[in-house]
Amino acid sequence: MTVGDYHAVPDVPRRTLVLGGARSGKSVEAERRLESFPDVLYVATGGTREGDRDWASRIALHRERRPASWRTAETCDLVPLLTADGPPLLIDCLALWLTDAMDSVGAWDDERWANGGATALAERMAALVAAVRATRRTVVAVSNEVGSGVVPATASGRRFRDELGRLNAGVAGECEQVLMVVAGQAVRLRG
Repeated sequence: MTVGDYHAVPDVPRRTLVLGGARSGKSVEAERRLESFPDVLYVATGGTREGDRDWASRIALHRERRPASWRTAETCDLVPLLTADGPPLLIDCLALWLTDAMDSVGAWDDERWANGGATALAERMAALVAAVRATRRTVVAVSNEVGSGVVPATASGRRFRDELGRLNAGVAGECEQVLMVVAGQAVRLRG
């Protein structure tokens, strides 16, 4: 059975957040959620890292897993994609989006953080959460869950962990389904 240009897929809510630790299987789970859709825009927020062979290998593995009909966009400019009409989005990942956002507002530097960086980051995060709330597209977003691990030794590391926790909570609050992937096993937190 088809609906419009897409195959009807039971149990695929409009908005899903897939959380997990490093190498937990969260990206595979997110891809599985959309595998029945013939047209998906895979939004890679990690960018390219010139000369980093390990990063290139990770990217290649991700690309090889995806159906050939899926397109890829490498960008951290998520709000326009969420507010536009189009095929389902798979956003991988919000932690890398946050890293880019923190870079752009100078959030790693204590002085810049205190003098406008915190406000600028809060505004960017609020805009992203609002776009997730308003989107008419099917969206599966992936993010790292870092709040249960080791407390970072640096102020900037703790700032990233705290802001990612806030971002994950904000996005999760707008999603019909939230999953936690642990050791390759998806546990439903909501939906």
